[in-house]
Amino acid sequence: MKADFSNEVVSNTDLERQSNGLFPFELMDSREGIASEAQQVQLVTELPLSLSYNGINYAVMMISPYDLDDFILGFSLSEAVIDHALQLKDIEYQHTDLGIEASITINERAFNAMKNKRRQLSGRTGCGICGREALEQLWLQRTPLLASPLPQAGSLQDLNHKIGPWQQHGKVTGALHAALFVKHTGEILACREDVGRHNALDKLLGGISKRQYDVGTGFIVVTSRCSYELIQKVVLHGVSTLVCLSAPSSLAVIWAKKYNINLIHILKNEAARVFHRSV
Repeated sequence: MKADFSNEVVSNTDLERQSNGLFPFELMDSREGIASEAQQVQLVTELPLSLSYNGINYAVMMISPYDLDDFILGFSLSEAVIDHALQLKDIEYQHTDLGIEASITINERAFNAMKNKRRQLSGRTGCGICGREALEQLWLQRTPLLASPLPQAGSLQDLNHKIGPWQQHGKVTGALHAALFVKHTGEILACREDVGRHNALDKLLGGISKRQYDVGTGFIVVTSRCSYELIQKVVLHGVSTLVCLSAPSSLAVIWAKKYNINLIHILKNEAARVFHRSV
């Protein structure tokens, strides 16, 4: 019997209303600092989606919440949770201010096979942790960082060109993300590269820690899109300003506001956009 996935609903939670709305930003001017008139832009929506199969929590994925049925079916096949589409019987969604919970029902044969694969995870062959608990674990239990002023607009000038010589591997392959630590004077102190943007940032934060750089003397730049995970990482390391060369996601802006991070997007031919400033 073919599953009926028509129960996906449009949510009215605060988190999703914020994520789907327009995000205000201020333009940085090289002479006057912050421009007085705020503007707005639509950002890519990023939300946490918890997946549980027959009551057992499986994963929390960050996703743009479109075509969720297609994603869950494709994910279930890719993860070999099911062998074919008919084994997926039903999906129920619950939208909360922590994210979206997807309760997925698969047939008994696929469920038993999944439990056998996960048998090494003790205590998880019963009901497991629920989707809401999984979402709660995603959100940092941290107080916001202390307010810190924005970098001077001059320290952001020509940053795209300054970064190039530091990307030793990237300029050969053209396929690597970079994370850099930049002093408030505009001087680049360190750069790390990786195929994964999270890995590049982790490498940089490790290098900063090893060399005992004072994170209060500068800011971090990532050449990639800024997602919530990058905000989480800088919060944990006490870095107050994150600059991205590609637009942030909606959840990144929400988290920047929640944890008091200065979040700036540098565009190639336009003034930098400040999505949040802590002061």
